[in-house]
Amino acid sequence: MEKFNKFSGLVAPMDRANVDTDAIIPKQFLKSIKRSGFGQNLFDEWRYLDHGEPGMDISQRQLNQEFILNQPRYQGAEILLARANFGCGSSREHAPWSLQDYGFRVIIAPSFADIFFNNCFKIGILPVILSAEVMDQLFEEVKSADGYSLMVDLQEQSVLTPNGEAFRFEVDSFRKHCLLNGLDEIGLTLEKAEKIKQFEQQRREQQPWLFT
Repeated sequence: MEKFNKFSGLVAPMDRANVDTDAIIPKQFLKSIKRSGFGQNLFDEWRYLDHGEPGMDISQRQLNQEFILNQPRYQGAEILLARANFGCGSSREHAPWSLQDYGFRVIIAPSFADIFFNNCFKIGILPVILSAEVMDQLFEEVKSADGYSLMVDLQEQSVLTPNGEAFRFEVDSFRKHCLLNGLDEIGLTLEKAEKIKQFEQQRREQQPWLFT
């Protein structure tokens, strides 16, 4: 997993509450268990005017020009502003996978659905919770300025605006440690590789019949 310390990126505003995982990645795209390839179908039913199916050539599909991610000023956005209860609905891991595959590293909202929130940390997306009042301010700023970007400092737990205003956020210390060091669940296990090796060797010596 890629380490996360300080990150600056273009911001896109998703100005709607209760965005559920069915909207983030529709059910027909869930057949793959890989973490890649989902970005092209992120918000599929909102991004395109036709019905999407796996394997379709997206270059031949008609874009919904009114959808926020299809607007030229937000191309290449890596930070998503969202409203309350982002990621609600089903618990599918594909939702954060698709956001990451599209290019988002940070999602900022006043609240998240619990399972979605936890799944983000597992793959290296940082979900940041800021108050509804602060979110209102950020939405106004991003809509009024082309190329609006934010700097997110995980070590200092702050979001810095272009004018230098800083907003502090809270994050669990263990999750912070994992992100700063690029440790997913596999990485955490590998940190104990020597102890695991010693345990297995000891088991072979004490219970040799298990290995015949």
